[in-house]
Amino acid sequence: MPDTSALRTLGYSPRWELLFAPHAEEGLTPARVIRGDRGSLLLATPEGVVHAKPSARLLKSVNSAADLPAVGDWVAVLGSNGLDISLIESVLERASAITRGDPGKTSDVQVLAANIDTVFVVHPIADSPNLRRIERELSVAWDSGAVPVVVLTKADLSADPDAARAAVESVALGADVLVTNALDGDGIQPILEYISHHRTAVLVGPSGAGKSTLINSLLGEQRQATREVRLSDGRGMHTTVARELIQMPDGGVLIDTPGLRAFGLTGSEEGIASVFSEIDEASQSCRFRNCTHHDEPGCAVRAAVESGTLPPERLASYHKLMGEAQFAAAKTDARLRAERERKWKLIRKAAKNYHKQTGRG
Repeated sequence: MPDTSALRTLGYSPRWELLFAPHAEEGLTPARVIRGDRGSLLLATPEGVVHAKPSARLLKSVNSAADLPAVGDWVAVLGSNGLDISLIESVLERASAITRGDPGKTSDVQVLAANIDTVFVVHPIADSPNLRRIERELSVAWDSGAVPVVVLTKADLSADPDAARAAVESVALGADVLVTNALDGDGIQPILEYISHHRTAVLVGPSGAGKSTLINSLLGEQRQATREVRLSDGRGMHTTVARELIQMPDGGVLIDTPGLRAFGLTGSEEGIASVFSEIDEASQSCRFRNCTHHDEPGCAVRAAVESGTLPPERLASYHKLMGEAQFAAAKTDARLRAERERKWKLIRKAAKNYHKQTGRG
């Protein structure tokens, strides 16, 4: 059994030891994925950092790309003795994962980070905060199984940081909202508290949100490259190009992700219900249990809008996200049906060939 003490600071706990135990009997080594870029993976092992790729056995056993190793995953590795590269034989069962759906026509799900304790939804407030995007990203964060926290950056460029925070708090129900000026280090300490005791957090948000500047401030050094916002349209430019796990000097782990233009939903409605908890609560008084809050009689949610207790834009955002989640779920169902049909076609073809060869049937 290898000495795993070097992995403790990356979050290797008794839980992971228990899950890894069957693989230890096979002579495999525990490791954590610390970087992923276009199929190339870097792993932290007890002996140091190594390059790795999924083994043929793992590739054959997975049901979808979402089951393959992602940054933050704990894996069982076959060392590179006699091989050009280490092989990942198995991915330990995830405690949590933040994912996004394909915004296109496929039903693919992309894992942005695995085994995380906190999701930092990073959003700049140099201009008015984009509440609709924050609602979307919080929906994904709640679905991950981790705790979402909204981090508002560039407070030094905001005309009214307190008003921006109040606006975000009105839609970030149940989540802490932190205001920061990373350039001066203001608001950094509360963020560090979420990463203490070898916990793992991930940063998600649009390009130009200031994630790299935030990381540099948390580290106390200029590790991440930063770039200025374009003057032509005020939009940020991609600085981070790969998902990467960063070890904090005083313990804890932070996963950086590239800025995302599109954050598609995966088909789950639970995260949306958490973000719009006031709608979920009001719906308990609707006349019909399956009320969609459109034009049904006795809809308590529509009544809340008409009385002014529920902003109409909140309900409109809820409908939009629910519709997208249901569409994503339908795409997944269609893919599963197609896969089942393909499987049965292969079985029927094999049976037909067998009967031809044996003269039976």
